[in-house]
Amino acid sequence: MDSIADLRKSYERAELDESASLDDPRAQFELWLQQAISGELPEPNAMTVATVGADGRPSTRVVLIKGCDARGIVWFTNYQSRKGRELAAHPFAALQFHWVELERVVRIEGRVEPVDAAESDAYFKSRPLDSRIGAWASPQSEVISSRGVLVANAAKFGAKFLLNPPRPPHWGGYRLLPDRWEFWQGRKSRLHDRLQYRWQESAWVRERLAP
Repeated sequence: MDSIADLRKSYERAELDESASLDDPRAQFELWLQQAISGELPEPNAMTVATVGADGRPSTRVVLIKGCDARGIVWFTNYQSRKGRELAAHPFAALQFHWVELERVVRIEGRVEPVDAAESDAYFKSRPLDSRIGAWASPQSEVISSRGVLVANAAKFGAKFLLNPPRPPHWGGYRLLPDRWEFWQGRKSRLHDRLQYRWQESAWVRERLAP
């Protein structure tokens, strides 16, 4: 295998200047997200979610963003999973979007809370049938003996619920309420552009960070 230490890339696609960035970080994020979608990037809605366990040990995983508005960033998952247990103990998280082709990264931090049951119900009903059955079939993050366990569970719950599986009580949405955003644009010579927005009293403060 070639040495990974020798892998290098010069980032030269774009720049991120204070005068060209938007005052509202959510609007800036939505602009970049739409550009990633319009550019037909693979999985433009994929984001890494970082949480911290009761032992102080961090963990990450990739999920899909399902909502973004003035209230925050929404995704859906199993509340009994590792991330669910960690959020119950420490209701704060960090999100990261990495759009490699655009040489861009967005980092978002804030407090996390469950979305209300009605919102979780509405999204669950919009999912494909096999995904709704899968929410019942998978004891997410638990050790299982083989894939056969999942297949058997899916068959069992498929036969039980047929075409109308209800939302499992252990499954629903989370909303991260941002208090810090960072927008990273790769630049030549590793002199990258980094703009941070942090919530201070009643307004967003925009600052440039050294790369």
